[in-house]
Amino acid sequence: MTHFFDLEVYYEDTDFSGAVYHPNYLKFLERARSAAVASVGIDQIGLKSTGGAFVVRSLSAEFLLPTYFNDKLRVVTSFRQIGGASIQLEQKIFKQKNCVFSATVKLGLVVNGRPVRLPDGIRHKLMQLD
Repeated sequence: MTHFFDLEVYYEDTDFSGAVYHPNYLKFLERARSAAVASVGIDQIGLKSTGGAFVVRSLSAEFLLPTYFNDKLRVVTSFRQIGGASIQLEQKIFKQKNCVFSATVKLGLVVNGRPVRLPDGIRHKLMQLD
């Protein structure tokens, strides 16, 4: 399954040139990932209360086109692989029909700062997004 997350570019997201400041694309991806995980019933605050958290292990990104203040964007998150201890996904940001940013992200789960295998309950919920 693919998850869609819509957002609007605010003035604070832009740099001196008026374009979205490049690190903010990563913030947009994070918001979309959090929304995708929440959409299948994974409570990240509850996970954190037990010492757990999803972390980005690796990320490969490509900036394709600039975006600007007031642009309406859509982040499309596609879960590509859910392994024993990691999750690989593809995230793309679109402005209308144009892909403006693309990333491949690998996530892991840590508990008390140590990597762990994905519990069956979390894996099952994430597979609803696959």
